[in-house]
Amino acid sequence: MGDIRGKRVLVREDLNVPMKDGVVTDDTRLRATVATVGELADKGAIVLILAHFGRPKGAPNPEMSLAPLTRPYSAVLGRTVMFIGDCVGETAESAVAALNPGDIAVLENTRFHAGEEKNDPALVEAMAKLGDFYVNDAFSAAHRAHASTEGLAGRLPAFAGRAMEAELDALEKALGEPEHPVAAVVGGAKVSTKLDVLKHLVAKVDHLIIGGGMANTFLAARGVNVGKSLCEHDLTATADEIMDAADAAGCTVHLPYDAIVATEFKPNPATRTVNVHEVREDEMILDVGPAAVEALGDVLKNCRTLVWNGPLGAFETPPFDAATVNLARTAAALTTEGSLVSVAGGGDTVAALNQAGVADKFSFVSTAGGAFLEWMEGKELPGVKALVRA
Repeated sequence: MGDIRGKRVLVREDLNVPMKDGVVTDDTRLRATVATVGELADKGAIVLILAHFGRPKGAPNPEMSLAPLTRPYSAVLGRTVMFIGDCVGETAESAVAALNPGDIAVLENTRFHAGEEKNDPALVEAMAKLGDFYVNDAFSAAHRAHASTEGLAGRLPAFAGRAMEAELDALEKALGEPEHPVAAVVGGAKVSTKLDVLKHLVAKVDHLIIGGGMANTFLAARGVNVGKSLCEHDLTATADEIMDAADAAGCTVHLPYDAIVATEFKPNPATRTVNVHEVREDEMILDVGPAAVEALGDVLKNCRTLVWNGPLGAFETPPFDAATVNLARTAAALTTEGSLVSVAGGGDTVAALNQAGVADKFSFVSTAGGAFLEWMEGKELPGVKALVRA
């Protein structure tokens, strides 16, 4: 980028943080922007932050304005953050013209314009008028071909921000050119939401560990009676296909062989630890059992790379977080001692790792939900492709 003092840099960040009564309840995404925004401001750039908030559906909505974010964002950055009431047009242009080198401003919600999600060339052109350079630092929005995530990269000299760079480096180590053996943990409620992920992973990894409600569908495909567990019985043939594909690719699929079961799904009910073949008709599988978790820990001890998406059990409801917490702690310990590169992502996953107290001990934890999932599916992400092209 060279000498950028006094240059206007449009930086696409993800400021779509959870808020309650005007207070940010989780500032992870704000903290992820500090490296890029701070570096640009220190070099004397005029930093113009583009971001969306909520789903205003292409029209201004005061409840989804980015204005209330400027105070908590200033606190995170340790610098003054100004607010500009639009991201295009005369209001934005005159406000930007008044800024000085090193100033930081958040522009109003890009999704207040219908052209944002349509990647409208006219909106791209109007945004581009505000800047000399474009930096995309929002991997979590990179699966969207929007004006502020894809369009601008074709209109201005474009670069990846520090957070985007770190994310892409981590993902490359995890699935692009990983050190084998590679293990993937895939959990979550339904096979149907992770079909493309599972089909892609069996050709990429050496060990596929399936947990959560989706494991029940695979167990049912193997002829196990899963009682009244969450199970997509209509997808057992698909589960068989995935296991056949894994066999053909030399990938070992790990399903639970013991489980924690209960007759009702509520916090701290009466539970039994049983072999999966001993689940009664009135019981549901709510977590992976301790013997299986210990065996999975041994699998990770023989791996060099781990990709993790989704919890092993109904982790939000105690005591069904035990398997996720225990396996996450094993992965964290192996990462700390240097024998494992561990990359995790997805909303539930981040929450589960925080609950286990190990999110900071994994090699990399992505806060991107949809983009992380599409990357795991092997899809090309428009925001990343646009940067590569640029």
